[in-house]
Amino acid sequence: MAVNVETLDKLERKITLELPLEAIQKEVDARLKRLQRQVKMDGFRPGKVPLSVVAQRYGYSVQYEVMNDQVGQAFNAAIAEAQLRVAGQPRISEKDGAPEGVVAFEAVFEVFPEVKLGDLSAVELEKLEAEVDEAAIERTLEILRKQRRTFTPRAEGEAAQNGDRVTIDFEGKIDGEPFEGGKASDFRFVLGEGQMLKEFEDAVLGMKVGESKTFPLAFPADYHGKEVAGKTADFLVTVKGIEQQQLPEIDEAFIRSLGIEEGTMEALRADIRRNLEREVRFRLQARNKTAALDALAAAAELDLPKSAIEAEIDRLVEGARNDLKQRGIKDADKAPIPRELFQSQAERRVRLGLVVAELIKANDLRATPEQIDAHLRELAASYEYPEEVVRWYQSNPERMAEIEAIVLENNVADHIFSQAKVTPKRIDFAELMGQS
Repeated sequence: MAVNVETLDKLERKITLELPLEAIQKEVDARLKRLQRQVKMDGFRPGKVPLSVVAQRYGYSVQYEVMNDQVGQAFNAAIAEAQLRVAGQPRISEKDGAPEGVVAFEAVFEVFPEVKLGDLSAVELEKLEAEVDEAAIERTLEILRKQRRTFTPRAEGEAAQNGDRVTIDFEGKIDGEPFEGGKASDFRFVLGEGQMLKEFEDAVLGMKVGESKTFPLAFPADYHGKEVAGKTADFLVTVKGIEQQQLPEIDEAFIRSLGIEEGTMEALRADIRRNLEREVRFRLQARNKTAALDALAAAAELDLPKSAIEAEIDRLVEGARNDLKQRGIKDADKAPIPRELFQSQAERRVRLGLVVAELIKANDLRATPEQIDAHLRELAASYEYPEEVVRWYQSNPERMAEIEAIVLENNVADHIFSQAKVTPKRIDFAELMGQS
């Protein structure tokens, strides 16, 4: 029998499901009889409980279960016959005025939209390019030295300089009142490395052991501590210790400690270059991919299913709660998280998902086994024991699915760039790495 599908909105549909009461009751009776053979009740031998007693005890729950099953089956059959792709869960409610011997339900749901892909040949895209220069290698060498540095006390009377590790006591007050997080004793940090606000570091710079200083500090309006953001505090700081850093020499022993068996500067620089070039490839790929996917989504025409957006917001809210739990926030599962914070992000994800799926289907952009293996091995190459990392991924289908998804997205981005009007844009290594 043909299914009557009523259009309520752009993507919203409604169908009526009619179920014969006789068929429902027949299934309820069959399940109660099966239950009779299993149920145990005081005063009766196993399997000998009268059917009327079983029906009295379990009839309602069995009927509810059967009704849910029958409605679900009827809905699935109806949408299959109507060739509809349902987005999200249907809202099903009982309908009044059904014919005698029939129970009727209305199912309201959304369907996935028709996606009209844009003309990619008209899309203009910048494709970022970067390279590892000698300055990047030198900067990495300094980072490696700093990771293995030691500190020794400065001579008596010497002032604190950038690069020194200072030990201080401090207390801040706003309008004469202390505030949470504004006081600490024996607090250590390295000057010039941005661990503290610049005004704070500038105040400590040049001080000597035993000296105290009071100075004002204006917290930025976007400071992470909302209770002090945009306010000015008066800080009292006392310097209790100053240590200067000692950077190790880059000698054979230092190089071997980094896992470079040759122990030479040439081998070390070559290893640094390989690692940096790998990181540059991944970062360029990620940024270019984001630009390509955004351009693809912007060029497409489609309506977004509200149910899919709501489901995506649910996932984002749950992810935010899990993040709060991992940070040790008490009662994170009860924390009020406004759903509207995730509205635009959810819309972008749903839009991208639908458009990318359409592009993949239209152009058969599969991730081949060879591509998946190559990406996995390049990813593993940055670890000390690459083969163990490869085996770790290969031992878990979910982890391999993540790799496949990344490769598939890369294929999509490559396809977009192959069709679009592309302008190369060179950026500095430091900018790409977020060091500028």
